Amino acid sequence: MTVTARLAISLDGFAAGLEQGIDNPMGIGGLRNHTWAFGDVHPVDAAVLAEAKAGIGAYVMGRNMFDGHRGPWDLSWRGWWGEEPPYHCPVFVLTHHARDPLPMAGGTTFHFVTEGPEVALELAKEAAGDQRVDIAGGPSTVRHYLAAGEIDELLVHQAPVVLGAGEPLFAGVDVELVPLRVAQSPKVTHITYRAR
Repeated sequence: MTVTARLAISLDGFAAGLEQGIDNPMGIGGLRNHTWAFGDVHPVDAAVLAEAKAGIGAYVMGRNMFDGHRGPWDLSWRGWWGEEPPYHCPVFVLTHHARDPLPMAGGTTFHFVTEGPEVALELAKEAAGDQRVDIAGGPSTVRHYLAAGEIDELLVHQAPVVLGAGEPLFAGVDVELVPLRVAQSPKVTHITYRAR
């Protein structure tokens, strides 16, 4: 079973800007890390994205990635992605507040896990079968699994922007990363690391 993660970061290592919230999910300037993935996508970037998405059987994400609210659930909230999220398989959301599973169009069902990150990962591995589990984010969730030694490969999309402040990907994580592959377009550099 391979566990992967992928995040876009700025040149100074921030995966999100300051003041993340329901009206600004990636924080101030954080969307600049992702401009390469929207609109007229370069063929190199499109190929990297397609390869990164292939073979995933389940995802794990933090609550902040699913929902910019804090505290008890607003049950009318169904995620940032509309009625057909881009996952198309089970997604296990880390939370302190219980919620019934949320089936969506296209095969995505969000499962809300209150028993902690280890349980969420085990549930994702069971659901994925012989496919990969991807730690979808956000940065604090990826940091947790990196620090725990649970991520096999980390794909970093490093955008040529400087945010200056925000939520760093690697803060407090003592992990050795070995570069495996690099792909580059005019808009972003994609670096795949072995992380265990």
